[in-house]
Amino acid sequence: MERIERIRQMEACLDQTSLAVKELSAALDKYEEAREAIMTLDKYLGSRQWKQDCKADEEGKLPKDLKRGVLSEDGIWNVLEESRRLDETIKGNAQ
Repeated sequence: MERIERIRQMEACLDQTSLAVKELSAALDKYEEAREAIMTLDKYLGSRQWKQDCKADEEGKLPKDLKRGVLSEDGIWNVLEESRRLDETIKGNAQ
């Protein structure tokens, strides 16, 4: 009976691991596809264009229904910092 239970436990470990690897691989592929967008946001944050866009928003020159999360300095900064943290984690795990 111990052997049967051990095999069941190991099979559950295999299933869990297989799913986690598959999901992480898909997430890493998606993240890699977002690299260009990440670099674009990094250049935009604090740029002259970003400052002009923020000013236009403050002056009410943008449509009320326009999604404007990119005009929140904290919003972009937080995403970029998380991206940097993930890059460090990925690089650290590769070594």
